Amino acid sequence: MTALRKDAMDLLERMPEDKLYFIIQIMEGVNGLYGGESERVREQAFEQLEKLRRKTPQIDYERELETYREEKYGTANIS
Repeated sequence: MTALRKDAMDLLERMPEDKLYFIIQIMEGVNGLYGGESERVREQAFEQLEKLRRKTPQIDYERELETYREEKYGTANIS
């Protein structure tokens, strides 16, 4: 057993029984950070985002600018 694990075990042994519930919750949360359930949830979320993704039409920016100028100034060709 490493020194770090031994220190952790010593702290757990000294902790009051009623506080162990919170430690277990923290440990389960940390455990979820590096795989297991959180990975599956992340994959499901990504799949949902992929379903929502849509292709956007190609925009002709020169034509859009020309239309805007026509609407605002009444003429598209300034030069």
